[in-house]
Amino acid sequence: METAMADVIVVGAGPTGLLLAGDLAEAGVSVRLLERRSGEMSNLSRAFAVHARTMEVLDARGLAENLQATGVARLTEARLFERVHANFGQLPSRFAYLLITAQYNVEQVLLERAVKAGVRIDYQATVVDVRQDGSRVAADVAGPDGAVATHHAAYLVGADGIRSAVREAIGVPFPGRSVLRSIMLADVRLREEPATALTVNGAGEEFAFVAPFGDGWWRIFCWDRRREVPDDAPLSLDEVRAVTVRALGTDFGMHDPRWLSRFHSDERQAPQYRVRRVFLVGDAAHCHSPAGGLGMNTGLQDAANLSWKLVSVLRGAPDALLDTYHAERHPVGRQVVRISGTIIRLAMLKPRLARALRGLIGGTVVRIPAVQRRLVGRLSGVGFAYRAPRAAHKLVGTRMADFALADGTRLYEALRGGRFAVVGAADITGFEDRVRSITPAGWTAPAVLVRPDGHIGATFDHADRAAVRPALISLCGRPS
Repeated sequence: METAMADVIVVGAGPTGLLLAGDLAEAGVSVRLLERRSGEMSNLSRAFAVHARTMEVLDARGLAENLQATGVARLTEARLFERVHANFGQLPSRFAYLLITAQYNVEQVLLERAVKAGVRIDYQATVVDVRQDGSRVAADVAGPDGAVATHHAAYLVGADGIRSAVREAIGVPFPGRSVLRSIMLADVRLREEPATALTVNGAGEEFAFVAPFGDGWWRIFCWDRRREVPDDAPLSLDEVRAVTVRALGTDFGMHDPRWLSRFHSDERQAPQYRVRRVFLVGDAAHCHSPAGGLGMNTGLQDAANLSWKLVSVLRGAPDALLDTYHAERHPVGRQVVRISGTIIRLAMLKPRLARALRGLIGGTVVRIPAVQRRLVGRLSGVGFAYRAPRAAHKLVGTRMADFALADGTRLYEALRGGRFAVVGAADITGFEDRVRSITPAGWTAPAVLVRPDGHIGATFDHADRAAVRPALISLCGRPS
């Protein structure tokens, strides 16, 4: 069965796919969202931390306050090891903290926004093949009854997780390896509430992490180096309890588990995020250990980078703009895999002397201001900048921090609806439907074009007005 043509098909209705689909729909792009699960929202979250850069991404969509309301805590400092702390309170952001909230809260906020924008979600839709030519993509999709329908679009985005059917269909490898096997998960009640919103420690042989859902349930992640068994091996609460006690010194009186499971954690990254008209985002493009709470956050930032580029190319911007998705996000994904891997390897040091040196040296080094800034910048995402194209101003690709405007609003409010913002004097005639002109009092620097994802896309010399229009066309599409 053939279906009508859409501008973009998004495969996967997790946080990454929902943000991307919502962006496209808000911009007037026809989008079809395919999800292999049923429509019931799962509460079995793996992510519990939303970092500052992700909060900025959500702020640019008017969603940050809604998500803040679901938060169990806002941590301005997080302990990585005994003496190694990350001070998020020093971040140059309105969101100088780590928000503790379950992944399903993020999904709910993004789902409501996507549906309101008109996104159609096909549940129990399993992609079985993807084909493409020079003008469109075709996806063969099996429905709940097994019947296969073919969906067509100008572009397709795989946001369908570590076992991505899209990635497999287009023949992109996923090189890497397992770093932790037989991680135990449990959702439990606790008789004793931990002193901090996040409790984590690696004791050499064991590792444990405790996080709150905010409704009386707690998620336990734990791992025992000496017992690595298949993911489908039986798991009891007694085993979870014993490993947690050895790692943390207590099990907090855990009882009444509603869910027990095992999984393994891989470090992998696709070598290419774009294959002609098909793109990979989130876990379909990269995966790593849970250390640092970086997975969901990196995926959401992938989506924020890609969505406006798809919109602009559909509006007439050069196709080469889509190549910058891989050029910008692949290096970030590589660094995130390394950061998470470093944290988990340090946490799992076995020799007592090595663990002592980790605390002594690490605790000393992170007190150096430059090291602390780099650490929290990478963990939070605020510290990432994209490399400027050749001959471009050095500011191009850097994150633009939020700031107040004379009318009482802020820059990131001006970006809502997927809009660009010109800060300073520049002629935007013909682009008023997607570009907002902002001239803060006392602004004397060259004008800059801020992209919908909050990064600087171009700079304009006041004396060279002829350069403004080509730059707008290259990033925003044809004038209206």
